[in-house]
Amino acid sequence: DVFKPLINLLREQQLDGDYLQADETRLQVLKETGKAAQSDKWMWVIRGGPPDQPVVLYHYDPSRSEEVPLRLLDGFEGVLQTDGYAGYNRVCRENGLTRIGCWDHARRKFVEASKAAPVKKKGTKVSKADVAIGKIRKLYAIEKRIEKLPPEEKTRQRQQLAQPVLDDLKAWLEKNSTRVPRDSLTYKAIQYTLNQWELPLPAMESEAKAGRPQ
Repeated sequence: DVFKPLINLLREQQLDGDYLQADETRLQVLKETGKAAQSDKWMWVIRGGPPDQPVVLYHYDPSRSEEVPLRLLDGFEGVLQTDGYAGYNRVCRENGLTRIGCWDHARRKFVEASKAAPVKKKGTKVSKADVAIGKIRKLYAIEKRIEKLPPEEKTRQRQQLAQPVLDDLKAWLEKNSTRVPRDSLTYKAIQYTLNQWELPLPAMESEAKAGRPQ
């Protein structure tokens, strides 16, 4: 209660920007009225705001429903970066937000698939998950290379350097989506990435124009 006015000011500052990141993480609460300790609860985090005064706010909620981001992002207009969770669909639709994806979430699924793959003997081919990680790594290398450039130059460099990498990666994903077992982690990683595919380029352009880091 003491800090509520400060939190409200921070939220106003955050929502005044045009680019936010959002995610939610499962956590355990041992003693909560009406909830078993084993039931899922969630910590929601919203990060962003004006580039020179970013804000990070955590919000606990026992629910993971679409009502939570609808409440937390009330009044926000701009670009929202999330993973592929459908719980953000409604707030994006009702607030007219531009939703963009996250390469780190996509990459993580391939990393999990790579760790689950059988150990390869020396001289054998690398797994398809490892191939995907290698292709995504090229995007990270481009970001590192252009990190300190002005926003407009970042946009130009991304269009010039990242587009061929993205085209190659998408073609590879589509080609290999039918070449792995449908119950495998690699298949799930491929489908997750393809399902987000309309998102990455607008993400790069929006962040570059706004001067945001990816």
